Order: sequence, then C-alpha cells, then structure tokens
Amino acid sequence: MNYTIDRSGVAPLVEISLGSGETALIQAGSMVYRCGDVELNARLNTNKGGIVGAIAKSATSGESMFITEISSPRGSGTITIAPCVMGEILELEVGQRQYRLNDGSFLAMDSSVTYNMKRQSVGRAVFGGQGGFFVMETTGQGTLLASCFGAIKKITLDGSAPMTFDNGHVVAWDASLDYKVGLQGGVLSSIKTGEGIVNTFTGSGDIYVQTLSLARMAAMMGVGAA
Repeated sequence: MNYTIDRSGVAPLVEISLGSGETALIQAGSMVYRCGDVELNARLNTNKGGIVGAIAKSATSGESMFITEISSPRGSGTITIAPCVMGEILELEVGQRQYRLNDGSFLAMDSSVTYNMKRQSVGRAVFGGQGGFFVMETTGQGTLLASCFGAIKKITLDGSAPMTFDNGHVVAWDASLDYKVGLQGGVLSSIKTGEGIVNTFTGSGDIYVQTLSLARMAAMMGVGAA
C-alpha cells in the first residue's frame, strides 16, 4: 500500500495511491475525496458466517457490518481518507508480528494483510470494551493503519511482570500477549476511584495506548459512547 500521511493540519489525512490492479481495505465511511480510477466496494466485515456472521459481529461490537475495498482496475488513482476521531495514526508492519486491534481502531491495510474476527470469552466480551464478542486479529503480511484518539504511546513488556491498562486507552497489542479483563480493585473500589474496566497483559510484546478515551469523554458530556 503506497500511502502518505498529511499531519500538517489539526487532524491527519492519509492519501493512498493505487496502481493498475492494486487493491486495499479501508474503514467504511472514511473517504474524504478521491481522484482518478478508484472504485469502492463494500465487503462483509467478517471472515466467517457470511451475512449472519456480519450482523452478529455488528450487533455485539458496534462496528459496521461492512469494510470497504478500494481498487484501481483500469488505471491509477488516489483516495484520501480520515479517521473518525482526532489523533495520531498508528503504522504497524504485519508479518513477523501479528496484532489484535480494539474495536473502532482499524483505518486501512494492504490487501495482503488479512484478518480474523476472533471471538472472545463471555467474560471479556461483557466486561471489556474491546470489540464486544470479537476483536480483529491480523494475519498475512503488509502495512496496517490504526486510528488513535489523541497521542499514541508504545509500551513494551519483557515478560518479567504483568501490566494493567485502562480498557478505553488500549488501541492495539501483539497477538502473542495474553490478557485478562476485569474491574479495577473490585466493584466498590472501581466506583470510588472512577477507574472501571482494566486489561492486564502478560508475556512479551508491544502494547499501543492512546492518551484520550472516547468512553470517558462521552461520560463527561453525558452521552453514550459510539
């Protein structure tokens, strides 16, 4: 995927250039403008289960039933996309490392990168905001772009000790890491401290966190998080 990120404004834009016959995948509804030979086609946002699987995933995660495939079948063209939240864009090289993404974080990826919607345990789905019953897990090789709310920070675990994160700040993590989802210090402590759902990661690998939380901002504004 040949792309450039324009960070000159208050929010970044990504321009993707397509040669003849090239394809890529982008977040549904992320297009700002396009030029030349660029076609957009909707694909079901699931790898299994067809329309039923896509509906089930959408109902349990809040994500779109569709993902958009962009292509340039006859010539070349460019398309500019933007994330739905203001913040940095995370660039991940998929291949030697595979990743899991929090719901709503996906922005774009090479067509050579594939993904599975990995079903979570009931406990993780109920207590965690990470994709409801599903999280996106990458396979294949190529570039993946994820959108972040605010700034992005990479934290590396060396396997020596677990580390706990607020659920709303987690964007992506190495698929090799294990994690548990729960309440910070139990129900009463969680209410008193205002720290609700947390993820505790163990193992060796990278975790990418965002400085802002949509859930926290929505709570401050008195509205439900999208």
